[in-house]
Amino acid sequence: MRHVSLPTIADLPSLRAADHPELVATPTAALLARWPQSASVAVVEIDPDLADTAALTEAYDLPLAASGNCVLVGGQRAGEERIAACVVPADVRADVNNLVRRLLDVRKASFLATERAVADSGMEYGGITPVGLPAAWRVLVDSRLLDQPVVVLGSGVRRSKLLVPGAALASLPGVEIVEGLGR
Repeated sequence: MRHVSLPTIADLPSLRAADHPELVATPTAALLARWPQSASVAVVEIDPDLADTAALTEAYDLPLAASGNCVLVGGQRAGEERIAACVVPADVRADVNNLVRRLLDVRKASFLATERAVADSGMEYGGITPVGLPAAWRVLVDSRLLDQPVVVLGSGVRRSKLLVPGAALASLPGVEIVEGLGR
């Protein structure tokens, strides 16, 4: 296997995420085991109290635009529930009430309740990531993240973060790249 250098942030030791399933949520580890891009994805251990984006970016002096926030949104149309993960740079908010609502083709789009988001994703609140979400969910990614050399994402747990080359996000299963997803 060809050596691939791992992305890094601050002075945190980067480990190959696929080789450390104990540091990520179970569904995240399952996807990393079969995703061709996982060779270039790192995981870093962090203090769980720093899992929230504001705390993490301040503690490690990271640019907000290089952190990808993942929120889960749902709505209904003709009795059918439609769920999407929206991944946007941390310096903007997902345009849930307009763009996401139209993309899901629902009358009203709302954030999933915390308990439901955690139970249905198999991930911890504050660590939800687009890496390993249920296959039936749409994964909408703001196009600006693809331009980042490294995007800091949740790992499915609060005690670590994934470091993913921005361009690799486009190859996640089910991803749809959306211009202006965040505003």
